[in-house]
Amino acid sequence: MKLILILIFSALILSASQNPEHLRVQILEKVLSEISIDTEILIWSDNKEILSEIAQNKHFKTVQNCEDSNIIILEKESKLTHKCADKHIFVLDYQLLQNLSKSFGALFWKKGRPNIIILEPKIKNQSITVSNALEPYLEEKIW
Repeated sequence: MKLILILIFSALILSASQNPEHLRVQILEKVLSEISIDTEILIWSDNKEILSEIAQNKHFKTVQNCEDSNIIILEKESKLTHKCADKHIFVLDYQLLQNLSKSFGALFWKKGRPNIIILEPKIKNQSITVSNALEPYLEEKIW
């Protein structure tokens, strides 16, 4: 009986660790569902796996190039073209939050746990509204 339980728990742990992107996308979808801008949200990401998974969610519209988007989920600064630098940018790396002046928030891992930061001055400057559910993640400045 113990062997069966060990096998079941091992299988669950293995299946949960096979796709870390899935957890990141779930968090991103939650954050995106709690923000609003003046127009319909059109999402583009330089991470094709994230973009593909978000596209499966009926609540979000994705686009195939950053020029057509109004929110960018950015993993690598090198993938951001000059044409798209003025969009609302949510980053997947803490350093990018510091480097990109248009980035209003970040999702990154620290000590094995996800961290979310949304910069209150930047969302005000960019006319982004966030729901009360995101209040615990609002910061005045980058740490």
